[in-house]
This record gives sequence, C-alpha cells and structure tokens, in this order.
Amino acid sequence: MTNDKTLRSLLEAVANGKVTPDIALNSLKNLAYEPVGEFAKIDNHRALRTGFPEVIWGPGKTPDQIVQIIEVMRQRNPVVMATRIEPSVYAVLQSKVRGLHYYELARICAITPETIEPQFSGEIGILSAGTADLPVAEEAAITAELSGFRVQRLWDVGVAGIHRLLSNRHLIESASVLIVVAGMEGALPSVVAGLANCPVIAVPTSIGYGASFGGLAPLLTMLNSCAAGVGVVNIDNGFGAAILAGQILRTATKLREE
Repeated sequence: MTNDKTLRSLLEAVANGKVTPDIALNSLKNLAYEPVGEFAKIDNHRALRTGFPEVIWGPGKTPDQIVQIIEVMRQRNPVVMATRIEPSVYAVLQSKVRGLHYYELARICAITPETIEPQFSGEIGILSAGTADLPVAEEAAITAELSGFRVQRLWDVGVAGIHRLLSNRHLIESASVLIVVAGMEGALPSVVAGLANCPVIAVPTSIGYGASFGGLAPLLTMLNSCAAGVGVVNIDNGFGAAILAGQILRTATKLREE
C-alpha cells in the first residue's frame, strides 16, 4: 500500500465490491506509520507523499535495530535501503537478513528486485573531482539507481587536470541533471555549470588538507559560485543530492504529462 498504483487498485476494488471495507481497512491500518519495537516508527506513507520511501540511516543504530527495521520495511517496499553501513556492520547484517546486497564503496546495503529498470526519463550525470571523492559520489549514484533513475558516471575529472573534463563534454551535454562532487577547494561545480544547460547539484566533500576545514572550504566555494544554476547540498551528502536530482526529473515527467 506504499505506492500510488497499489493503493488505487485497492480503492477501485472496494468501489467495485470485489474487496470488503474490513479487508481494505486491515490492509491500510499501518499505512501512516508502523512501530518497530520501542525504538522506531516506519513512515510507510512517505513514498505516497514524496515519491521516495523512507531510507535507513545506519550510524547510531545497532545491527539488531537495523535488522528489525529492514524486516518490517521489506514487507511493504520492493526496495529497502540503508546508508552509511560500514563493512563490520554489514558482516553482522548479512548473516541475519536474507537477500541483502552490499555496495561497499557507497556504504549502502539494500534489498532489491533482481533487476531495477529506470522508471523515469532523463539521465543523472554524476562527476567526481578526485578518486578520494568516490565514496560520496557512489552514494549518490547507487541511491539514484535504486530509486529508479538512469545514471552516468564520470570519475576523477577535477580542475587540476581540466583536459580530463573537457574531453568528456558529451556527458555534460547529454545529462538532464548533473551532480558534481568535489573536495579540496571545490571549484569543479562552477566549471561544470559554465558548460551545462541543466541544473547542477554541487556536493562538497570532507576531502582536503587542513584549511579545507573538513569540507567547509569547498562548501563556501560552491555557495559562492559565479556560475548560475548551481544548488548546493550539505558536506558529504551524496544521498541528498541523488534525491534532489530525482525530484527534478520526477517533476519534469509530471509537467510533461499535464
């Protein structure tokens, strides 16, 4: 009952007399939220409201808590995702959760169908300035793919060797939305936005020497970009960048259908 089509089918079945109101009520009783023990309340209604189901934030939760939340969520969602899962935590989870897949670089574990086809038109291009930025960039890429979007990756094209970026301008030109991940001084999103005709989502990372202040320097650079059309998310927030890119593509699809 956590997506539009399933809910509409249920309501139509009730209207046509194929399903009794009592059966429908039983199906919907946990739609708003569903408690897990005494420590969590799963927001089953989120996908209907926003288009994306709730995602588990790993840090601060015990492996046992994560296991219990996953087992409740998998009953209502074809894709269940947990972020910032370290390898040592996954080693515990995989022995307790059937069918759990781990994307090590992105630090994401997920339960998914065998194949996930893109559900929306358009393409999200994801660029990283350096190899050290890849964990954040891959978090964005995997999040977008698990959410049903087509992704194109372009790694290690920072401004220290600008020819690497310029020789791949075809990716910038073909993307519907661009996510640009950079640490150090954070200049890459401004350069990309000066070449792109689509929204650019800048993601500062905590990669850099002391004066980068754990990502604060690239964050300020991106906020002060001289190129137009750049939006900025929080430091190391690849997940948030992917969801924002997805909302942009979903809105474009909705506008075309009106």
